[in-house]
Amino acid sequence: MKKNIHPQYHTAKVTCSCGNTFEVGSTVPEIHVEICSACHPFFTGKEKLVDTAGRIDRFKARVEAAKKYKTAKAEKRAKAEE
Repeated sequence: MKKNIHPQYHTAKVTCSCGNTFEVGSTVPEIHVEICSACHPFFTGKEKLVDTAGRIDRFKARVEAAKKYKTAKAEKRAKAEE
């Protein structure tokens, strides 16, 4: 193996937003995650809504913007045809 090309390997402390912590091997000393096996619905068997940073709200905003764009474009096209 070549020397001095491999990253430093650490025992990383993983911290979840639910408060659970555990250790894994990694090239970074600390890892922060939003979901882990202690709080993920697949492992807990409990249904949980996971809406990171308002994904649903952002989607609805995009849909509304697309509707406004189409309406404005149709109005502009109608005026041009007159």
